[in-house]
Amino acid sequence: MKMSILFSLFIFVFPGFSQGRVVGVDEAGFAECNEFFYRETPPEGFTESFHVKICQQYNKEPRFATLYSTEDKTPLYSAFKYTKAAQRGEESWLVEPQIDDPGNDLEEMVHEAVAVGSVNNLGANQALTTDYVDSGYERGQLNPSSLNEDDFQLATYTLTNAVPMTPSLSKSWHKDVKDIVEQALSPHCENGAHLYLVAGAVPSSLRVKDKVSIPEFLWLAACCDAPEVWSVGFLKRPSGENSIEDLSVEELEKQLPSGAHLFKSNCGEGSQRQEKMEAILQTINQIQSEEPIVQTTAGRVGWHRNGQRAQEKPGEGSLLKRVAGIVAAPFTKLLRLVGYVLVEVVRYTCYFLWYVVKQLSNTAMGRLYSLWNGVMSYCKEISIVLVNIPRDVAKVAANIIMGFVRIFQNTLSLIYRILSIPIGLFLHIMAFPLDTLCAIPIVLKDIAAGVGGTCSLIVDATAAMMSGFYYIATHLGKKFVPKLSSDD
Repeated sequence: MKMSILFSLFIFVFPGFSQGRVVGVDEAGFAECNEFFYRETPPEGFTESFHVKICQQYNKEPRFATLYSTEDKTPLYSAFKYTKAAQRGEESWLVEPQIDDPGNDLEEMVHEAVAVGSVNNLGANQALTTDYVDSGYERGQLNPSSLNEDDFQLATYTLTNAVPMTPSLSKSWHKDVKDIVEQALSPHCENGAHLYLVAGAVPSSLRVKDKVSIPEFLWLAACCDAPEVWSVGFLKRPSGENSIEDLSVEELEKQLPSGAHLFKSNCGEGSQRQEKMEAILQTINQIQSEEPIVQTTAGRVGWHRNGQRAQEKPGEGSLLKRVAGIVAAPFTKLLRLVGYVLVEVVRYTCYFLWYVVKQLSNTAMGRLYSLWNGVMSYCKEISIVLVNIPRDVAKVAANIIMGFVRIFQNTLSLIYRILSIPIGLFLHIMAFPLDTLCAIPIVLKDIAAGVGGTCSLIVDATAAMMSGFYYIATHLGKKFVPKLSSDD
């Protein structure tokens, strides 16, 4: 397990640099990662509810697509376009927080140590680095880092792109795939054509630490969208680490779960030229001379045998060459055997030394990383506390000031209410004489008006009475005086 402290620090400080977006169920295909499939059409037949679509991104750009099984804790396939092969860089493995905690704010891939304190149920739906420790298995990439460069290569170091492989199987798988793609497939897919690759693993019932499914076999499907479109498939079983089986895409689909369909329209499988496929397979056999590819079609075997016979015929006419060949053959084979033994001894010695150095460096780096992570976590918590101290002090000071303001306000209000009672009474007492003196003229005026009104009323009443007596007297006089005159 190789770790890079500087890379860890970079991811911690700039978390948006590496990202793996879980594609929503309402989005078509793999969303912005559909470009990594032939005619932007993902494989069909993978429809289980525990399958999660991931658009693997790095530096805010799509790099490849992965279909992940949360039940098996392994990817079912990773789809990518071949760009350019490169040497494998420093490994720095990441996890995808949203697989275990969909509501988490971490939308980018992070180191497992960073996710421990911020992701709920970490490891419930995906494999972790700890699942591979002391298990005898490595994190084998479906999309090999050696087939990518720059940011595309860095994006492949995610546990959602890895399945358990033994060290020998992992080495053989990466070598076979790299050689086949770089030397056999890519040269026959040029002039602006795109080479679409889908690398997958079929889960088995065997588990690493009763959690991560060990692949039953690995597979690779290639499709070139050149004018003369062609496709081919490969299958590698753990039991045959030194061999890889080539077969048509249709034959490969029969080995996969029922209903699997890898390429739209089978990537022109029914119309591809036989000469093109024979040239590709011949190249594959040449680059795999030490670890020959198993041929599955009798026609292909016959074609290769005929080719070998054709190459042998020119030597049959020379007796001298045949005798020299017979004599030199044992010595040649002996020299080859000695050379092979020496090479293997040196190779395994170097591998042993490298393994020892690797284990020592991994132990040291692991402890340094743990120490670094602890220091970073401590510094983070301390910084949060230190940043919050001024804010908390300001809040307390503001609350104290507001308390004093409220006390002063209530005191003034109480004093005002207490003082308002005697002051009001004093003002009323002081205003009483003034109000009394001011009321005397008004009262006298009202008395005078009343006396005047009374006199006027008496005068009016007397006048009315006199007028009434006068009216009666006049009336009686008029009534009785004429009668007296008439009697006379």
